[in-house]
Amino acid sequence: MRKIRCKQTGLIFFPAFDWAISPTHPEREERLLYTRDQIFEEGIIDLPQIAEFTPQLASIHDIARTHFCVPQVESQTTEAHLIAAGAAITLADQIVAGLIDNGFALVRPPGHHAMRVVHGNRGFCNINNEAVMVEYLRSRHGLKRVAIIDTDVHHGDGTQDIFWHDPDVLFISFHQDGRTLYPGTGFIYELGGPCAYARTINIPLPPGTTDDSLLYIVDNLILPVLEEFRPDFIVNSAGQDNHYTDPLGSMRITAQGYARLTEKLRPDLAVLEGGYAIETALPYVNMAIILALAGLDYSNVREPDFWPGRFKETSQRTEQLKRLVDGLLKHWKNRDTTLTGRGKTVNGYYEREKLIFYDTDYIEEHQTEKLRICSNCTGYLSIESEVSHGFGQAGKVLCLSVPFGACSKCRNEAADLYTGAKKSVVYNYIYLQDKSSDYLLGYDTKAGKEWRP
Repeated sequence: MRKIRCKQTGLIFFPAFDWAISPTHPEREERLLYTRDQIFEEGIIDLPQIAEFTPQLASIHDIARTHFCVPQVESQTTEAHLIAAGAAITLADQIVAGLIDNGFALVRPPGHHAMRVVHGNRGFCNINNEAVMVEYLRSRHGLKRVAIIDTDVHHGDGTQDIFWHDPDVLFISFHQDGRTLYPGTGFIYELGGPCAYARTINIPLPPGTTDDSLLYIVDNLILPVLEEFRPDFIVNSAGQDNHYTDPLGSMRITAQGYARLTEKLRPDLAVLEGGYAIETALPYVNMAIILALAGLDYSNVREPDFWPGRFKETSQRTEQLKRLVDGLLKHWKNRDTTLTGRGKTVNGYYEREKLIFYDTDYIEEHQTEKLRICSNCTGYLSIESEVSHGFGQAGKVLCLSVPFGACSKCRNEAADLYTGAKKSVVYNYIYLQDKSSDYLLGYDTKAGKEWRP
């Protein structure tokens, strides 16, 4: 008789003992140590439904496929960053190969505030682990449509930035209202670029939002959108700082709420992001998520100070949420008939200006972003980025990104711009990122040196 394999969930734990912003910073290794102790004490790791893996390192090429790291990838990453991103890749490889059903990368450093261009650390993030993994899957395994559901209390502005112009990546983020919390973004009018309208969906929630509202959003907005989008792969950017005890957020989500969210969402891969209530939240929330991923009973996973009915929604908040969901669904249904973007079109390019602040490294960046409007593909992206470090100028860089599925005209035009810019004295560094051929180049204008990541 053929033996039926039980459903398996892959886990990777990586506390990153050798990486810290400071010894007492909220983003420190204890975030995972308490969880790992809890998982071992409860015997979860020994269940046949659980398989633990050792992470591989993401390559420099994997990072450069997603990010423009200034001046080079090695300048913005440590081994811990490569392991954290590599853990997501390791589990994704196993899932795509059919060796496990789903996975949870419990890793640090986090990544969802890291944008396409990287000059330093912002929001505790240098490298976007989920984005690196998604671009790896699309390049190496040919996956076309991916959905990323960000459940962190902070808006995933880095992930949004990376996929803003990509119609094949659906990014949905629910988070505490940006008017009340870092990074001050993630409003309902942020809906994606002109070729990817409503592939970005933001759900800003008022402080104090509870499990009931969270699950209403899942049932009435996220799941219907996912059903229509039909992704090949679903990623949960699994921040847990919506928990009612988290010191950085002001929400009221419980471990049971996170478990039910996971059960409904059924992500292929969850990747840990925020969550800073090290003792009172993370061991319970992480265990509940693991059990939900593995299809096991999570009903007894409860925080010691929680009781049913502790948090209740007001009728006013419930009505406000329903109006928010209805409005976002209208944007989604009009996604292929509406051109949008908080920018302007000039000489065949869609342009927008961006000001980005790196709160950890105190860097101010100004970007001029231009998207080539093309009738044959989604067009290539040109980004001029200039930063200031305190009182000193760090210079200007030019970043050219050619998307998956780009037409030959756009590929050639971007390559010509790269070649022409090498003769310029305006830029310190020039980068070409051709995802359609996985061809990456960088150029140091002062040294006259070119490299391939």
